[in-house]
This record gives sequence, C-alpha cells and structure tokens, in this order.
Amino acid sequence: MKVVYKVTYPNGKIYVGMDLTDTVNYLGTMDSSLIAADFTREQRRDFTIRKEILWESETATDSEVRQREVELIREHRANDPAVGYNRWPKPR
Repeated sequence: MKVVYKVTYPNGKIYVGMDLTDTVNYLGTMDSSLIAADFTREQRRDFTIRKEILWESETATDSEVRQREVELIREHRANDPAVGYNRWPKPR
C-alpha cells in the first residue's frame, strides 16, 4: 500500500508526506530544527503527535503518489510556515 499522510504536532502545525511502503512508524523527513524551534524543553518532555492517512492506493505508481502528495501539501497549506513544516513545494 502506498500512502500520503498528515502528521499533526501539539502546536497544531502539520507535515504532509508520503510513504511508498506504508511503514507504521515512518513520520517523514521534515527539518527537525524547524520543529524544535517551536517547542520549549518542558514541552518536549511529554510530546504526542498524530499520524493520519489522507490517501492510499494499492495501484498508483510512485510518480502518482508523489503528485498526490504535492496536491495534498497545497490543499492543507502544509507548506505555509504558519500552518505546517513542509518547505516544498514553495507556496504559490
């Protein structure tokens, strides 16, 4: 199964990513320094994130999954620094 997922952090910011193998514990390759800057040391002591599958396919090509990921990043505004941690694609 190939998936596009959304990770939501305690501050409400999101990251949208894809996983071509549907690995249950894969949370993406976001820039950790961006996330770290948003949380104090105390907030890091008890930190819960949520991962939701936004889209899945058993038949999509890798290229189709990448295309859907970009669409969902834009749809959810995950590439807007006020909303999310995606830095690509650049906001329009």
